[in-house]
Amino acid sequence: MKKIVLFLALIAMSAAASESEADKQYSVGVGMGAAYSGLGANFALISNTDMKYVSVGCVEYSSRYGSTCGGGVGWIVTDLFNASSNKHGLGVYVTKAGHESYVSRTGDTFRIDENKYYAAGISYTYFMNGINKPGVNFGISAHATNAKYDEKINGFLQVGYQF
Repeated sequence: MKKIVLFLALIAMSAAASESEADKQYSVGVGMGAAYSGLGANFALISNTDMKYVSVGCVEYSSRYGSTCGGGVGWIVTDLFNASSNKHGLGVYVTKAGHESYVSRTGDTFRIDENKYYAAGISYTYFMNGINKPGVNFGISAHATNAKYDEKINGFLQVGYQF
């Protein structure tokens, strides 16, 4: 948990670094994937070359446990390798990733352990019209989780629309 807090602080400091007031724009997006915390929405601060976002969404639904919803933060940049296009973005993110349960038996007693887990990962996003213009985006991501029983390495496919 301490690592996640440190990672969030790093993203927040990076988001505040060297951006002029004239370049700032705001965007709201809907979709599924890392930038939307599963199936959800985000609010983003965008410039010509990057996007910093806060997202809220649901990552899974179970008839037994209901939905697992939560939030996330992330940062996507398009000028990491001095590219002339702002359509290809590489990013980092932290989000809620799921819910797990495990049943153990001791003698005649059954115990159910439940755990909500989080993820930190990297992403690639392609913005059809560029990162600073409304349009469709899609991508892929990989992340590591703090799950005890489920997979510790996982990912998202992403499809969304930024307004």
